[in-house]
Amino acid sequence: MIKYGMKWIVVGVILLSLPAVSQEKPQEWSLKSCIDYARQQNIQIRKSRVALEESIENTKEVRAQRLPSLSFSSTHNYMNRPNPGSGDKHSYTGSYDLNSSVTLFQGGKLKKNLQQMDLQSQVQELAIEESEDNIELAITQAFLQLLYVNETVKINENIVEVSESQCIRGKELMDAGLLSPVDFAQLESQYTSDKYQLVVAQSSFANAHLELKQLLELGLNDSMQLVIPALSEEDVLVMLPAKEAVFLTSLSVRPEVKYNQLNVKIAGVEKEKAWAGYLPSLRLSAGLGTSHVSGNSWSSQVKHNWGENVGLTLSIPIFSNRSTKTAVNLARLNIENAELNYESVQKSLLKSVENVYQEAISAQERYRAAQENLKAVELSFRLTQEQFFLGMKNTLEMLTEKNNLQSARLESIQAKYMAILNIQLLNFYQGKEMTVE
Repeated sequence: MIKYGMKWIVVGVILLSLPAVSQEKPQEWSLKSCIDYARQQNIQIRKSRVALEESIENTKEVRAQRLPSLSFSSTHNYMNRPNPGSGDKHSYTGSYDLNSSVTLFQGGKLKKNLQQMDLQSQVQELAIEESEDNIELAITQAFLQLLYVNETVKINENIVEVSESQCIRGKELMDAGLLSPVDFAQLESQYTSDKYQLVVAQSSFANAHLELKQLLELGLNDSMQLVIPALSEEDVLVMLPAKEAVFLTSLSVRPEVKYNQLNVKIAGVEKEKAWAGYLPSLRLSAGLGTSHVSGNSWSSQVKHNWGENVGLTLSIPIFSNRSTKTAVNLARLNIENAELNYESVQKSLLKSVENVYQEAISAQERYRAAQENLKAVELSFRLTQEQFFLGMKNTLEMLTEKNNLQSARLESIQAKYMAILNIQLLNFYQGKEMTVE
């Protein structure tokens, strides 16, 4: 885009500024298609790309400052003398000048400016990468939350079906005199409560769906046909990489680490620029010009009044009211701050990796335990329900087992999606694609 000049830069900025609805949307929304769409359409990412274009333009301007400047000027004056001692009462003068100048030496400041702008452009590129990573992380979390709520809906639908069948069977037992009206009322009450919990779960699913849609910045009337992956136990109990390997990899791939490292270099260049204030500067200038005065031949005057000039300007700083020393000291402090920020982001990253790693291990262990507990509770519920229908268990015992079953199922899927989320976060810190299929 840059090589085609300012015209195409403007066109590029306009294209980046088009609303999200201009891009063709996927027919089905998987986690990957959600992330790919957001990488192109997210406003913050698009703003970061515009900032990069601005940085590139600023770099071009700094690079051009090392080239000679060239300007043309022409001055014309009309003079009126009401009481001239001699000569004409009116006169007209004109001059034509072509001037050029170039800085030969400025303590290396121009070179350092260019280095600084190049580094700043790299920082802007990393800012784009960080914005893309942030939206990818947010969408992954929202998508997995949606999958989790979707499973809670299915669990509640199953519970409602069980409650309905229990009510039907309870009515038959009550009509046969084998179940008291009080016990049947308890079954009906539980059935009503289970239907309410299903509505709550469905509402949670709608809210999670809306949150994902808003993250994608879709329009009011845009619909989303989600691809719900079938996640198995193998997706939950994958072998985790070594914690040290995750951290070392994250130090080399995470954009926030890279641009804080670049900020240390930028601060160092800024200090070198400040030191240039102690050094002399040398500037070369040259000019070419001519002039004319009314009363004589214009062409003859212009021809014979040509003049050339060339000069060197040497500027040596002697006393600058401490401005240079202050600039050097502030630059030194900026280096220290940049180094502290670089150290801080590494420690913060280490803390995040350790927390995610521990959460992944805990979630996997929790899932294993939840699965074992679920098997036991399912068996207990099945036996209790059979005994209830045979009149060997009362309503309270049966309903207690059913609630235990629902809690065990919810505990299992909570552990399942916590494990999957933290596994994806470990991939995130290693610079790998986050995907569930």
